[in-house]
Amino acid sequence: MWDSENESVGGRDYGNGVLSSTKQGVKTEGFELRDQSWYVATDIPSDLLVQVGSVNFHLHKYPLLSRSGKFNRIIYESRDPEFSKIILDDLPGGPEAFELAAKFCYGIAVDLTAANISGLRCTAEYLEMTEDLEEGNLIFKTEAFLSYVVLSSWRDSILVLKSCEKLSPWAENLQIVRRCSESIAWKACANPKGIRWAYTGKPPKVSSPKWNDNMKDSSPSRNQQVPPDWWFEDVSILRIDHFVRVITAIKVKGMRFELIGAAIMQYAAKWLPGLIKDAAGAGDDGAGSNSGSSNSNSNSCSSSSWKGGLHMVVAGTGSNEDPPNVQAKDQRMIIESLISIIPPQKDSVSCSFLLRLLRMAIMLKVAPALVTELEKRVGMQFEQATLADLLIPTYNKSETLYDVDLVQRLLEHFLVQEQMEGSSPSRQSFSDKHGYDGGLRVTNQNAKMRVARLVDSYLTEVSRDRNLSLTKFQVLAEALPESARTCDDGLYRAIDSYLKAHPTLTEHERKRLCRIMDCQKLSIDACMHAAQNERLPLRVVVQVLFSEQVKISNALANSTLKEQGEMNYQPMISNRKTLLEGAPQSFQEGWAAAKKDINTLKFELESMKAKYLELQNDMEVLQRQFDKMAKPKNSSAWTSGWKKLSRLTKMSGLENQEMGSQIPGAGAAADHTRKTPRRWRNSIS
Repeated sequence: MWDSENESVGGRDYGNGVLSSTKQGVKTEGFELRDQSWYVATDIPSDLLVQVGSVNFHLHKYPLLSRSGKFNRIIYESRDPEFSKIILDDLPGGPEAFELAAKFCYGIAVDLTAANISGLRCTAEYLEMTEDLEEGNLIFKTEAFLSYVVLSSWRDSILVLKSCEKLSPWAENLQIVRRCSESIAWKACANPKGIRWAYTGKPPKVSSPKWNDNMKDSSPSRNQQVPPDWWFEDVSILRIDHFVRVITAIKVKGMRFELIGAAIMQYAAKWLPGLIKDAAGAGDDGAGSNSGSSNSNSNSCSSSSWKGGLHMVVAGTGSNEDPPNVQAKDQRMIIESLISIIPPQKDSVSCSFLLRLLRMAIMLKVAPALVTELEKRVGMQFEQATLADLLIPTYNKSETLYDVDLVQRLLEHFLVQEQMEGSSPSRQSFSDKHGYDGGLRVTNQNAKMRVARLVDSYLTEVSRDRNLSLTKFQVLAEALPESARTCDDGLYRAIDSYLKAHPTLTEHERKRLCRIMDCQKLSIDACMHAAQNERLPLRVVVQVLFSEQVKISNALANSTLKEQGEMNYQPMISNRKTLLEGAPQSFQEGWAAAKKDINTLKFELESMKAKYLELQNDMEVLQRQFDKMAKPKNSSAWTSGWKKLSRLTKMSGLENQEMGSQIPGAGAAADHTRKTPRRWRNSIS
């Protein structure tokens, strides 16, 4: 304990925490411990054995009966004058608290401290040590010490609340938890300039803070400025249910929401070591890491020092459970509690903290309603997220490496929130009154642009996953409106990365993927890369080349405009030959290759048409032969021979006509041949 915080309040002196009884039924010099048993140092033999847990107390009936209503009732109900043994396995506080209560019954001085007062108060209530049996009984004196000494001290209130963890539900029913929480809340909300009591403050980075440090080292001096987060470290040692009680009381008192959020982040950093394992500077933004001290399983509160053991052990948890399962259960309860007390205001906690908390919530299978609530909170400040925090692995049976569906939901929450803020009547009335509507639109547009860059980076990262379907990629890329992207270079990188990781896509799927991108929004460097990208469909390459032509011509025109100093000049697109002559060599080579590919495709298309006509003619011949075989033979052989000959002549004429149409200039030559004899005949005539 802190020796300098023994207070005398309201003129009532509590003897520096020394408690004694004026009446003594048995004269004794104290208690003696032998093995696992306590004996009273007196000549009178004991006539009552009290067993508390594994410890035996050899006592006398009279001192206990004169001050404890429970002992009176047990012995009276036994109806046995030789009754000599009582078992108290459910006594709150255990053997330590009963030892102090027994000493009080014998009139031995008892030192009351913040570490033992809660257990002794619960023991006194259990043993029914009321004023009806003796004035100034144990209940009255422990209650007075709590009210006048403990609750007026900051650190005593913290330690008493910490010691109540093993006293449920007695400490809760006796209002010890509520009163300590209220006391801590009042002091935490006090003006920092008026703080004169000792506090722990920020922990050193090398070692954990000691609770028994000298008060002169931790007390604020008159000239020393107290930081607003002075109470974070002391409150963060509490168990999660008591921490929630304190934070709830602080909220009622009107504490600023950003301070409450910072306290929650620091608490999560201590109790959830995996939350900030990968975060380098988490301690600088109010959530300092102390994960090294989180490996201890001890959660007991000592009056001499605090060793930094912050792994929570729930009271009543049996040792038969698997330790990893117990730890996961405890962490799940911490996450659920923290989600429920995060202030509703935007920016009360960082988006990075929310995403790390969301990752652990999904991994530990937190209640779906709380996960959805946390997703909505992330959507409120999604523009503050980073790529590293968004790369959340898939913890279910999905085939993809990263949880793309989660990012899709976060993006939808962000868009809904942006739409609600834009259409909110209060926002509109405020903007109409003060003329801030333009600034609000600019802010929303900037947020969408930041989110667009973030989504493009995320798509580039997850596109390397071969199990990522084209539909998921396309839906996530098209979720944002077109106005959110002023440049599609990031989207082009994501599409190119997806095409590289999925070489088996069909031509139709590649065209469908590239429809997401607007070629006119690509920079000149991206156009240069796309013009030589063999993975892109040919139609997209042509669009990119045309877009690049426009940009190069405009750039050349603008440079000419600057040189000549003409003010009314508007850039115009010259003819293709002029553009190609002024374009770089790499662009000319790309355009020549694309033109060659186009001519090749045209030639293949004409060849396919010719083959199609040939097959169609063959089909007609076969059909006629089939009809002829099906009809009865009514004509002579001479007639059938002439018909066959005419058909062959007709077929050869058709073939010659098709060949003439395929050969350039063949049709013109045929017309010239036909026209020349006609001119000769006319001249003869």
